[in-house]
Amino acid sequence: MKNLVAKFRNLLKNVDTSYVRDIHRSIPWDDRLIAILGARGVGKTTLVLQHIKLYEDVGTSLFVYADDLWFSTHSLVELAETFYKNGGKVLYIDEIHKYRNWSQEIKNIYDSYADLKVRYTGSSILDLQKGSHDLSRRVLEYSMHGLSFREYVALNYGVDMPIHTLEQILAGNIDFPYTDYRPIALFKEYLRKGYYPYFKEPGYELRLEKTIQAILEVDIPKFAELSVSAAEKLKMLLYIIAQSVPFKPNYSKIARDLDMHRNAVSDLMVWLDKADLINVLHDDTEGYKLLGKVNKIYLNNPNLAYVLSDDEPDTGNVRETMFLSWMRVTHKVTASSVADFKVGKYTFEVGGKNKKQKQIQGVEDAFIVKDDIEYGYQNVIPLWAFGLLY
Repeated sequence: MKNLVAKFRNLLKNVDTSYVRDIHRSIPWDDRLIAILGARGVGKTTLVLQHIKLYEDVGTSLFVYADDLWFSTHSLVELAETFYKNGGKVLYIDEIHKYRNWSQEIKNIYDSYADLKVRYTGSSILDLQKGSHDLSRRVLEYSMHGLSFREYVALNYGVDMPIHTLEQILAGNIDFPYTDYRPIALFKEYLRKGYYPYFKEPGYELRLEKTIQAILEVDIPKFAELSVSAAEKLKMLLYIIAQSVPFKPNYSKIARDLDMHRNAVSDLMVWLDKADLINVLHDDTEGYKLLGKVNKIYLNNPNLAYVLSDDEPDTGNVRETMFLSWMRVTHKVTASSVADFKVGKYTFEVGGKNKKQKQIQGVEDAFIVKDDIEYGYQNVIPLWAFGLLY
């Protein structure tokens, strides 16, 4: 275990704590068992290491990677036992999904060491219900997403803006430093490379491509237990989506194109959605726990569109993708029968600066969301302003 401790101490030296994301404040770090789940590259590892460096006693804390070679001859339970007996109080395990039988061993640790706090990060694909029903009742689970526009501006320019509620944004109560920065220019930067926190590192597009590749070739096939052939068709499916979004899926046609069963296509869509590569927009359905049929499918965020599209992605698609990507983090979003999106009682139509009111005329609580405008007026809201939701 000495080698693990040495790696952890060395890793901690290089952790930058100058900017810590707001999700950190929403996590009750004193709880016994916490899971932070999210797609590859959204900053889970950084958040955990920042917390350790700022708030934990390094002498009684330990951070390990679940795929460390140490685990080829040792178990998580063995690590927890040794760590606890040597005075350890908080154990952090990164990328828990890379450890076989992780849920059972985490449950055993939880049941055996009441004084030991455990935090782990994992893929957004993780299904706690499937992993262990008992564990799902013990763990506090938090979902982490890519950077909002607000967070991008803070991280890249050092400008702190408060989180805005949807009601504040719709009322036009937007706090932005107009005297020093132009929101449209910053927003266009963000659309291309600002969603993933490693945007400052060289070769952003190449790194994002490698992230997508790892999700398609490693993460999803492992969890879904896909064959080599099915994994190849998964990549083909994402390519079809990327060239067509937003589109109303015709599962039968896609199944013929991919030479696979219609239900298998639907299953692959679910995995792409869980992996945060796509966002599935459902029809608005009345009733308890009813999920409307799929209306449209979008890529998860515009950064993916710029990397995956053969040509420059369609501007209208990028706008809708961005609105949905932000809004789904804090609200339930469904398709509107008269416009683009429905959020609770509100209806939204997304477009460019010349978008007219005709489509939502006579609709109560309806708003036009316009790109390429700095200020809103009446029921017209700048698209970038919704990037202040989280």
